[in-house]
Amino acid sequence: MKARRAMLYMPGDDLHKIFKGLNSGVDSICMDLEDSVVMQKKDSARNNILEALLSVPKTNVEKLVRINPVKSNFVIDDLNTILKGNPDGVVIPKVKSHHEVEWVSDHIGKYEKINGMKHNRIYLLVIIETALGVLNMKKIASTNPRLNGLIFGAEDLTSEIGAVRTSEATEVLYARSAVVLMAAAYNLQAIDMVFLNFKDTESLRKECIQGLHLGFTGKQIIHPNQIDTVQNVFTPSKEAIVDALNIIDAYKKHNAIGIGAFALEGRLVDTPVIKSAEGVLARARQAGVL
Repeated sequence: MKARRAMLYMPGDDLHKIFKGLNSGVDSICMDLEDSVVMQKKDSARNNILEALLSVPKTNVEKLVRINPVKSNFVIDDLNTILKGNPDGVVIPKVKSHHEVEWVSDHIGKYEKINGMKHNRIYLLVIIETALGVLNMKKIASTNPRLNGLIFGAEDLTSEIGAVRTSEATEVLYARSAVVLMAAAYNLQAIDMVFLNFKDTESLRKECIQGLHLGFTGKQIIHPNQIDTVQNVFTPSKEAIVDALNIIDAYKKHNAIGIGAFALEGRLVDTPVIKSAEGVLARARQAGVL
């Protein structure tokens, strides 16, 4: 699965910002048709995104498009326009049930079939940012093979449930953790919440570390200034990679002589530790540092 350490939102109504994002070195850019675009600019935003998708040279940057909610009046026009540019994936906001995911997937599937494309080439990510989305997450995460990742949206969720947004984020810990657990259960990536103050690099770094420790594989960002901080935190360090390689090497040697659990540098190594080491190496390969 592709590294998605940082997912940068760029407003669809600003073509300059879109191209800036595509050339920023970020893992993933999400061209936005939803919250960052006012109603009277939806049409121009769609056309901007289509132009960007059609004109950008082949690049390692993942090209996503966030459409408007499925039950909005804009979603049909969103899909009919942006699919002509063959984005890598489509992000569905404010998902409340698996039916919304199925509806978008079916629409994309018809486009793929008509245009002779490989089935499920265009994948989906969904944003869990509503109370019903949290409660229905198992069904949302498990029902569509096109689904590639779960994204946690803290701002909309706290607004809906009447919570007070704090720097400690304890008010969203349950939902935030649930996203990680559900993503792990169904082999999906888990992308953490946005940090709104793009000038506060140190607090951003701390929140990234917290998200990494919870099990997230990446983070949504809203400004190019956040790219380096976020991608650095979600890239395994040289020390972590060396440690993981040592664990795997020792495991192979002990396994060859029939020993399952063993001591390495004063610590017990068994199956969970080995799986954790394998996860570090997998993330390192995705990030291109191994």
